Amino acid sequence: MGLFDRLKEPVFLKESSNADEQLEKLKALEPLLNPEGQAIIRQDIKYLEYGIAGEKNIAFELKNSHMPMYILHDLYLEDGELSSQIDYLVFTKKICFVIECKNLIGDIEINSAGDFIRTAEFGGRKKKEGIYSPITQNQRHLELMKKIRVNNKSNILTKLIVDKYFEDGYKSLVVLSNPKTVLNAKYAKKEVKEKVIRADQLVKYIKEMCEHSKEPSVSDEKLLEWAQSYLILHKDVVKDYTERYEKYKSETIQMEQLSEVIPAKEENKITVVQEAVTVEETEIFKELKAYRLSKSREENIKPYFIYNDSQLKDLILKMPKSKEELKSVAGFGEVKVNKYGDDILNIVGKFC
Repeated sequence: MGLFDRLKEPVFLKESSNADEQLEKLKALEPLLNPEGQAIIRQDIKYLEYGIAGEKNIAFELKNSHMPMYILHDLYLEDGELSSQIDYLVFTKKICFVIECKNLIGDIEINSAGDFIRTAEFGGRKKKEGIYSPITQNQRHLELMKKIRVNNKSNILTKLIVDKYFEDGYKSLVVLSNPKTVLNAKYAKKEVKEKVIRADQLVKYIKEMCEHSKEPSVSDEKLLEWAQSYLILHKDVVKDYTERYEKYKSETIQMEQLSEVIPAKEENKITVVQEAVTVEETEIFKELKAYRLSKSREENIKPYFIYNDSQLKDLILKMPKSKEELKSVAGFGEVKVNKYGDDILNIVGKFC
């Protein structure tokens, strides 16, 4: 029996995000910076923590929706010079919701022109400022998705059909995930109001949109194929989040790094070079990879739906000893841990 034959609850096909990894790197770098750099990085850490918390609020709402849906979190799509980092794609049987998460500090007003104005308290004083429209940001995500969808079609007729009817099956949605944020969209146009909601309204909104949609309901199998068609387009992008802080490293740290690069001169020094062993060559990697392949064939799904290579390496790095510890591994949410946890922990236990 395949995964799509028993879909009754929401399933995260991709739950991991590189935001947590980015946060750990910034926290580790903070003590190495001078006072000016520390002030800057603390602010960046604060904003990143807000973003992570906001996305977790949305994940909580989706997990407790009790709706048959597939969810992709933190998806990176690329086509030529264009790229998009999408917070959530939520695939229901009628509509795919493209969600932009905003965990903003302060209250949000949307005026008749569609401008987003934030009012927040800074240093004991209230300040109003315009912010870049998340609706415009999300629209760019949709345009890239449409472009990719059209280009993937093999003939002119299907290209024209997808181009014409794409918007019927995809809906842009901006979710304000900070529970303290007050949204004032009194003067906003109807088409703008319909695209901005609070996190606590998310599940209700999705249900109502699906109930009123005239789109035909797809089968469980087709729903999974739909979600997978975007998952396979995702690219794991390795970014250096620390480069911008290099100029703020303290002189003491820089001197220590320099001494490592230029070692002291030694007479008759003998250098022994040991052959490096990659993680892919280890027995634990091979065994976990073999398990992944076996389960994917058993369930008739792609191996990377269980865990991809980067998640496999994170698993080996953390060597979890319990299901709670397994949840800290990239890509392992409640569903995967309950489904594969015992088997994985048995394999890892052999190498502890």
